[in-house]
Amino acid sequence: MRTSIVRIGNSQGIRIPKVLIEQCHLGREVELEVKDDALIIRSASFPRQGWDEKFKSMAAAGDDTLLDGDLDSQSSWDEDEWQW
Repeated sequence: MRTSIVRIGNSQGIRIPKVLIEQCHLGREVELEVKDDALIIRSASFPRQGWDEKFKSMAAAGDDTLLDGDLDSQSSWDEDEWQW
């Protein structure tokens, strides 16, 4: 598919047909990359996307406990050494 570069203020841009946006599942934000003289446009990734659901499933499975165990019983430093 061929398209033209258009002027947008001091920048330039391209119009991406709706059918291509739908096929690529592009959202409101995209990532751009140049590779071997080619411009690559892909959906923006969100590093923490889906964490809420994962945390909820961990809690439901009882897999959200501290790995360090009970920190209060491991050390009495706060009571013996710390001066308030």
